[in-house]
Order: sequence, then structure tokens, then C-alpha cells
Amino acid sequence: MASEAYIFDAIRTPRGKGKPDGGLYEVKPVDLIVNLLNAMKERNNLDPALVEDMILATGEPVNEQGQNIAKTALIYAGWADETTGAQLHRYCAGALDACNNAAAKVMAGFEDLVLAGGVESMSRLGIGASGAAAGDPWVAMNSYGISQGLGADLVAHLDGITREDVDRYAVMSQQRAAHAWKEGYFKKSIVPVHDINGVVICDRDELIRDTTMESLARLKPSFQMFNDFGHGDFLKFKYPHVENVTCVHTPGNSSGIVDGASLVLIGNENAAKKTGLKPRARILSAALVGTEPTIMLTGPAPATQKALAKAGLTVDDIDLFELNEAFASVVLRFQRELNIPDEKINVNGGAIAMGHPIGATGGMILGTLVDELERRGLKRGVASLCAGGGIGIATVVELV
Repeated sequence: MASEAYIFDAIRTPRGKGKPDGGLYEVKPVDLIVNLLNAMKERNNLDPALVEDMILATGEPVNEQGQNIAKTALIYAGWADETTGAQLHRYCAGALDACNNAAAKVMAGFEDLVLAGGVESMSRLGIGASGAAAGDPWVAMNSYGISQGLGADLVAHLDGITREDVDRYAVMSQQRAAHAWKEGYFKKSIVPVHDINGVVICDRDELIRDTTMESLARLKPSFQMFNDFGHGDFLKFKYPHVENVTCVHTPGNSSGIVDGASLVLIGNENAAKKTGLKPRARILSAALVGTEPTIMLTGPAPATQKALAKAGLTVDDIDLFELNEAFASVVLRFQRELNIPDEKINVNGGAIAMGHPIGATGGMILGTLVDELERRGLKRGVASLCAGGGIGIATVVELV
């Protein structure tokens, strides 16, 4: 008989601007994780020897983030030798996939207590630092690969989503995130980052800003150049009926480039007995799907439907949804496909306002979901992300 997979705790760093002037630029990725490991141990009076594995995702598993940063961080933090570690890569879906893998392991009884999450220092490594198999021109041509941003513009074009629609959503995300920070909704899970002298160097998400429809309207589309120079031709092989994509995504209605890390403590009934920890939520089901890889970003809805079916639930059984705001059109399509009202999705803002540290985001939104279900006294939620190559991922949780 399978065990339950419980979430005992979920924490994250603030998101620092992914540039040299960002609050986390001076912090190595391994130190972002050690910061969370120390907090996880102290918050829960946790014996590290009881944690059997840690699965960490990164979007750029190279240099400072390479060669199994999970095990390196455990050793560097002085955790027990018995705790092993693994590094995982599933593009933007990585951290949530790490959590789902941890849940599967404890449900199967392979381990009782596992840490999962991710880390990304976009300021120190940048996007594309690890290269890409799809970066080869011949591979790209034969797989009809296009810029992810142009894929988001294609979603908007096919769905009739206008520049005004995506800007309006972006304003809502910024307003919700600012309100959540003002009211302290993130305080429960945020672990401030300290320097070597113990001085706090980053204690809040740095990208939140005062945004209006007027200020967003002044921004130029970010991905027009990809449409004009080659990627538009690849796109037409898969979508010959699309004469010309209208590019609507800008830096203001797309996810921000940031640094950050997340950790989720997941275990079964045996772990609860050994640690004395009280489960906060249970993971009911999880799902991965593949979708058409040129448009690339349409996976969250079918992944959510698949995960709900496995749990014996429907969309109407879900109180809150956390969907990574990779681009505004991704969220708007998800809402239309599943008929989800604004008041049920990303109620405290998302990556458009706070940023998307690629390897870490899935753990962040899972923790935010549990926190908000508890704060509102609700029952069930879904966390979901789209990812490169047409990957969709979703996880269904229920408060204990």
C-alpha cells in the first residue's frame, strides 16, 4: 500500500534582480541553497541525518551550478554524510518536477524524507550559459525550433489575445504582488539572504514596481527580431495558415530575470513519526505532458487536466491555481481553456511581477500555493508550469 506524500515545510529566498546590481549578485548559487538548508534545519528542529536525499533543479547546470550542486551544498553546509543529492533539469519545470519526484519516492517507500527544489543565479551565469543541443542550426531547423518569446506571441496571435490584454494582466500581477508584500503574505516562507558577516543583503523580491497601462504601452515588443530573422520561417512550417505573428510581449508582460532558490521538505508517515513534524499538505497527484514543441507553451492546461483525472477531481474542486507567469498569454490561455476566473489564479501575483529564477520557480509556486490555501482556509490547489520543448507539468495538493 502506497504511503502519503506530505509537505512539511516550503521556503524560498527573495528574488534578486538578475543583473550585476541585483541584491543576490554577490552570492554564489551554492550559498543560496546553504542559506535555505540552514533555515530548514532551524525552523523545524530537524535532524539532518533523517533527510535521505535532496533533488535540486537548475536551468543552467554548468560552472557554479554544475556537477551536482545538490550534494555539494549538503557537504558545504555540514549536513550528515548519509544525505545524498541529485541534480535535475527539465527547463522551467525543474523544481516542481524535483518535488514530484520526491513525492513519488516517499510514496513508494524508497525514502521517507526528501528535500526538493531548485536554484538559479541568472545574474552570475546568464541565460544559455550551458549551451543547448537545439542551439545547433541543423537541429533547430529540423525541429522547427523558435524563440520561446515568439512562441508566447504565437499563443496570443492564435487566441486573439491583444497587447492590451497582456498588459492588463501584467498590471494585475504587479498590483497583487505589491499588495501581498505589503500585507506580509510571503513572510511565512521567505528566508532573507545574509552575507558572510551575517548582514542581510536581500529580504524582498526586487522586481516589483509601480506599473500602469500607460507605462507598459511605451515598451516595445521583445521578440519581433526573432520573427523577422528566421524564426518566423520555422514557425510557418508548423503553422502555414499564420501569415504574420503580431508580437505583443515586452519586458513588462513577460517573466523577469532574477536569482533565487527554493526548498520543499516532503515525507511520508514514517517521516512524521521520526521527526515529530506536522504535515501541512499532501500531494494528491502529479502529471507531465508533451505538447506541440514549436508553440511550446501550451502544456499547463492538459497537464492540469491529467493530474486532476489521476486524483479523481475536476477543475471545480480546486480552490486556487498557481501558474508560472512565463508570459501573460500563457496564463490567459490557461484560464480560457479551463474556465478559471481571475480570483482563483495567481492571487498574490507571479513571475511577471517577481521574476522567474528558472530552476527554482516550481518550488516557489508550490510553497506559495500551500501558504495561501492555509491563509484563506481553503482546501485544494494546483501548481503548474510550461517549459521548453512543449513540456507541461502540474501538481495537485490538499491541505491536511
